[in-house]
Amino acid sequence: MTNDIYANRRFVIAGLMLSVVLIYLFRLVSLQLVDDSYANQAEVNAYLRKVQFPARGIIRDRNNKVLVFNKLSYDVMVVPREMKEFDTLGFCQAVNIDKATFKKRMREIRNDVNYSPYKPQLLVAQLDAHDYGVLQEKSFLFPGMYLQKRTLREYNYPNAALLLGNIGEVSQKKIDADSIEHFYVPGDYAGINGVESTYEELLRGEKGEEIFIRDVHGRIQGKLEDGIYDVPSKPGKDLQLSIDIDLQAYGERLMQNKVGSVVAIDPATGEILASISSPTYDPSLLVGRKRSENFMKLNNDSLKPLFDRPMMGRYPPGSTFKTVNALIFLQEQIISPWTAFPCSQGYHVGSFKVGCHAHSSPLTLVPSIQHSCNAYYCAGFRNMMDHRKYKNISNAFEVWKNHVVSLGFGYKLGADVPNENRGYIPNSGVYDKIYGPNRWKSLMIVSNSIGQGEINATPLQIANLSATIANRGFYIVPHLVKKIEGETLDSIYLKRHYTTIDSSYYEPIVEGMDLVMKNGTGWGARIDSIEVCGKTGTAQNKGADHSIFMAFAPKDNPKIAISVVVENGGFGATWAAPIATLMIEKYLKGYIPKRRLWLEEKMFNANLLPNQNGVTKK
Repeated sequence: MTNDIYANRRFVIAGLMLSVVLIYLFRLVSLQLVDDSYANQAEVNAYLRKVQFPARGIIRDRNNKVLVFNKLSYDVMVVPREMKEFDTLGFCQAVNIDKATFKKRMREIRNDVNYSPYKPQLLVAQLDAHDYGVLQEKSFLFPGMYLQKRTLREYNYPNAALLLGNIGEVSQKKIDADSIEHFYVPGDYAGINGVESTYEELLRGEKGEEIFIRDVHGRIQGKLEDGIYDVPSKPGKDLQLSIDIDLQAYGERLMQNKVGSVVAIDPATGEILASISSPTYDPSLLVGRKRSENFMKLNNDSLKPLFDRPMMGRYPPGSTFKTVNALIFLQEQIISPWTAFPCSQGYHVGSFKVGCHAHSSPLTLVPSIQHSCNAYYCAGFRNMMDHRKYKNISNAFEVWKNHVVSLGFGYKLGADVPNENRGYIPNSGVYDKIYGPNRWKSLMIVSNSIGQGEINATPLQIANLSATIANRGFYIVPHLVKKIEGETLDSIYLKRHYTTIDSSYYEPIVEGMDLVMKNGTGWGARIDSIEVCGKTGTAQNKGADHSIFMAFAPKDNPKIAISVVVENGGFGATWAAPIATLMIEKYLKGYIPKRRLWLEEKMFNANLLPNQNGVTKK
């Protein structure tokens, strides 16, 4: 019996000893392989690693004028593990923040999912030279903190804010999306909107690192082995944009106190010469420590200055779309250039009417463009939808839609901007849902013939249509970047996209647009010394109609294609056409002649902004 008791005790003691050994082994494995806190602490005690941020690429315009460059700023970094008691109020005064902001930022640091007490964290961003000097003198009073060089964007011109974009702190979403490269950490900056966003990976460069060695008291003793382990940063690539900043600035002045957009393109290359969204703002407002405050003001503005109208706005293209229908009718042999349709101040079928202004009747194709005859396009569209060559109206409409898409509508063009809208072109299925399969007729959708109804297009797409007609049947995807330092431009911005319309059918359209300016709806905005081909448009809207115009010039070997939208501006000839031809003349000549200065002054001084009652000022 006694032997059994001793035997049991031996097993218990052996078990306890084995448990102790296993616990120690588990803890050792945990420390070596899982828990890196001691390793982190040891490294932080021995070294300080400072990120060297690269200079961001410089941005120039097509004439090599510097638009965006860099200026030096400083961030206050903190290693929480090394913080000791210090004069909080004195620190806040030195960096020009209040105590509540300091406490809030410290809470944010500790609550961040990526928080580590051993790693440097961003405490205060973007100190200017004055605050840097004040803090530098007192830095020894604030243990655990150091200053890190950064660069901020600086602007030479108060223009082109939306197409340039801006720089802002990266979101957690962007950090998570960067899980492969691990370039971004909380507190880093990245491009937001515009080319700053589209070309972020080229503009940002590559980070470097400096490694400093500490003594037992944590004081910096110099670089580790004289800096042989340092990695220099690599600056970002410079960009040359296709825009002409002088033309951009001129267009923004013409559009001041108006809501709308201007897009100008070089038809031969697809390069965007100007992209104006109105109202706009000075890009320098979104730089520095007042960025958030200014952003909120812009974001809350009822006129939406942060909305990129050239790329994102969707409008019925109105009568500018008649050129599209004319091309399709010719291609499908629904009409010839000599086909005539009557117009008795509109298109009439029983009690149904689409109104039209007074002009001679009947008209053939070229005069129908010259005088923007609604009846001509209603008749032509119905002839196509009801033609016996198609199986049914759904088939006819799909043929029509596919031609429209080939002309750059209904889908994104692929411009190098982050927020391009696709516009909208319906298909036959849309009308099957609205009216029921096989229950809709050509008269029900005839508004498509004059660019109304369900059709929506962006100003970029309308400018691209003008460039396509100027090129007699092809376009190159519009783009903002002309050259990239040390890189080749993406082939998408070099390739010609041919439409489904035979090139020969563009000539009568060009002739009609030429006559629009010589003796048609755009006559009041003509330029005597330049052959401009244009097309006015008036897009119906819930409020006052939108004023729309597209054009290209010169007629032969064109150098510029343009679209202008003035929201709630009424007839296309009233506001959009003069703005467009002034832009054309400014670009091609470099000046506005005396005889047209009155028109320029009228556009400069016109205030078409809606008042508080939603009524447009005249």
